[in-house]
Amino acid sequence: MTRKPKQRCSWAEDDGVMQAYHDEEWGVPEFDSRTLWELLMLEGFQAGLAWIVVLRKREAFRAAFRQFTPQKVARFGEKDIERLLRNPGIIRSRAKIEATIGGARTYLAMESEGMNFSKWAWEMAGGQPIQNRGPVPATSPLAETMSKELKRRGFKFVGPVIVYAWMQAAGIVNDHAEECFRRGFCARIRRKV
Repeated sequence: MTRKPKQRCSWAEDDGVMQAYHDEEWGVPEFDSRTLWELLMLEGFQAGLAWIVVLRKREAFRAAFRQFTPQKVARFGEKDIERLLRNPGIIRSRAKIEATIGGARTYLAMESEGMNFSKWAWEMAGGQPIQNRGPVPATSPLAETMSKELKRRGFKFVGPVIVYAWMQAAGIVNDHAEECFRRGFCARIRRKV
C-alpha cells in the first residue's frame, strides 16, 4: 500500500528548504517577543526579494546580528554597519541594516515603556490566531493598522505587505491552505492569556 504524500501549501512544494520551513515553522503561532522581533526584522530584509533568499541566509544573519538580541543590536554603530556591509552571508543593504538597528532601539523603547512586544502584537490581532479561509491576500486591514503603528513607533521596512507576511510566518494569521496538513496543527495552538 503506497502512502499518499503530504499535501502542503503550493508555495512549499518544490524546494527542500522551503518545505522544511513550511513543515516546521511557518504559521506556527509564536508568542516570544524576541523571536517575533527577529522575524519582523528578517521580513524587512526580504523586501523586494524572495523569502528563500533570506531563509538560506538566516544563520548568517543570526551570527551577524548577535542572535538578534535587541540589547546587542541597539548598540551597533557605524563600524558595525561597515562590517555588515562587507558580510557576503547577509543581504547587504545599508537601509535595511540601519532599519534593524533602529528596530532594536524601538523594541527596547517599547520595553522601557512597559510594553511587551508579543502582547502588543497579539492584542492588536484580537488575542488569538486568525483563521483565514479562502484566497490568501497580500495584506489585510489589520496588517495596515499594525504597519501604521509600527511606523509611528519608529520601525522601518514594515509596510502592510511585509507586516502581513510577518503575521503569516508568526502564526498571527493561519493562511495554510484548507487541504494543507499543517493547517489543523497550527489552528489548535492557542495563546495562553
